[in-house]
Amino acid sequence: MSTGVIKKVAGPLVVATGMRDANMFDVVRVSEQRLIGEIIEMHGDEASIQVYEETQGLGPGEPVYSTEAPLSVELGPGLISSIYDGIQRPLNQIMEATHSDRLSRGVDVPALDHVKKWDFVATARVGGEVTAGDVLGTVQETKVVQQKIMVPFGVSGRIKSIRSGSFNLDETIAVVETDKGDRDLTMVQKWPVRRGRPYQKKLPPDMPLVTGQRVIDGFFPIAKGGVAAIPGPFGSGKTVTQHQLAKWADADVVIYIGCGERGNEMTDVLNEFPELKDPRTGESLMQRTVLIANTSDMPVAAREASIYTGITIAEYFRDMGFSVALMADSTSRWAEALREMSGRLEEMPGEEGYPAYLGSRLAQFYERAGRVITLGKEGREGQLSAIGAVSPPGGDISEPVSQATLRIVKVFWGLDANLAYQRHFPAINWLTSYSLYLDSLGPWFDQNVHEDWMAVRQKLMSLLQDEDSLNEIVQMVGMDALSPQDRLKMEAARSIREDFLHQNSFDEIDTYTSLGKQYDMMKLVYAFYEEGAEALQKGADINDIVKMATREEIGRFKYTHEDQIDQQYRKVSDDLSKEFASLIGKEDQ
Repeated sequence: MSTGVIKKVAGPLVVATGMRDANMFDVVRVSEQRLIGEIIEMHGDEASIQVYEETQGLGPGEPVYSTEAPLSVELGPGLISSIYDGIQRPLNQIMEATHSDRLSRGVDVPALDHVKKWDFVATARVGGEVTAGDVLGTVQETKVVQQKIMVPFGVSGRIKSIRSGSFNLDETIAVVETDKGDRDLTMVQKWPVRRGRPYQKKLPPDMPLVTGQRVIDGFFPIAKGGVAAIPGPFGSGKTVTQHQLAKWADADVVIYIGCGERGNEMTDVLNEFPELKDPRTGESLMQRTVLIANTSDMPVAAREASIYTGITIAEYFRDMGFSVALMADSTSRWAEALREMSGRLEEMPGEEGYPAYLGSRLAQFYERAGRVITLGKEGREGQLSAIGAVSPPGGDISEPVSQATLRIVKVFWGLDANLAYQRHFPAINWLTSYSLYLDSLGPWFDQNVHEDWMAVRQKLMSLLQDEDSLNEIVQMVGMDALSPQDRLKMEAARSIREDFLHQNSFDEIDTYTSLGKQYDMMKLVYAFYEEGAEALQKGADINDIVKMATREEIGRFKYTHEDQIDQQYRKVSDDLSKEFASLIGKEDQ
């Protein structure tokens, strides 16, 4: 272990000399209090260290100890339902150890419980050849998640011995005979957070991550293994949208990273997630969730590490063949931590003081998402979808973090403060948002939901775009100046907005909509426009069409139970056709 001494302290940045034997990104212990830090820059024997704890009271001459190992996370049974800070310190265990609700400096508690026994069921056999990623056995971690214990990266050979039973994380479960001698394997492995975990190959993103949120699935879908950004001003619903995705998205495991979010918002997450009932299993949502709780009042350097900690844990579950959804809330606060550390290092600033490498750091994070064939002979498929909230000051997405993010991600869910003020949730603006996965996901929707899903979706989008153009005329000369055909477009677009896009997350039926029901809703709204246009040609009065009673039935269709959809759809369709027929008949008379 190499040792140096502190030369200078500047907030979370400590400069130490005598560190010639240390390496970049080595973890160090600073002073006799053994504060945890990481080397982020080296010049000769001088190392710049970002310290993940409060540095108040440190001074020149105090010792610095290098562990000669990079910042790593422990991966194994015990991850699920845990609450960590940005460097994988378990907050509940620290509270028990220190009898305090405050993080004490220098506290050293292992990330996983090394005393607790886990029931390991061996699936590999003695004499079998194994390589990195092969499954040795399973551990039922929670009622919902069965963790696969895999051969660590860099290990291959023949299984000399393996046993089922109850073991803690330090006990040997198998011995593998390798070229370099026997290797004892336990249920835990370590992985450096700044390096992506390897896989065999990346697959194209051609299946959607179904969320049950109509504006997302219907208009701006994200692929499994895809990346999305949710930018929006304060109060527009970023956190609520991520909560909905965490609860309802078609994912086996959820990793929620509060990187620099406000303490009260993170408190809401910590209080609500254990209470939320997982709709897929009936158990607590925490039974398949890992929380990284790194709030804005925690040391700024730990905020920078938190998203790497979170995505490394997510990759570990992806390697087991799970579909993982990762929420980062918010990458703006993470970028602010980068800016502060860059300023302390006296680097040349980029736009608005952010470091010039902001875009590449964001790309390094998001490119670790994907749909992959994992290591191992099984050829398991795992997916890691990353959804990052962005909090631009004043909602101005022209600022550097938003722009750097938009150059990387394929889905943009632009939240709109005006929609939020109108109580239209999710407040995703349908005119500014987009999904670049549409072309690759279109065939899946047409084959698995309905053959004309994409065609109907495009017709509804066209109506919304026409409404935006017509709104300018309405604001100048009023609704009465529009032709009957244009008034019908405005009414149909209003129905799309209020009956399809508006969704009540607090209503037990409306909070989640299956793809089949979404298609029926789109069809009903477009049927109103299509049959209305035909009725106008046959002489019907636009004022009668606007006041049709069936429009209320279309609006209430969202509250129909899933098991009554077909019956209700036929009823509303029949009522719509009959009412239009009566309108045309009235005009004929």
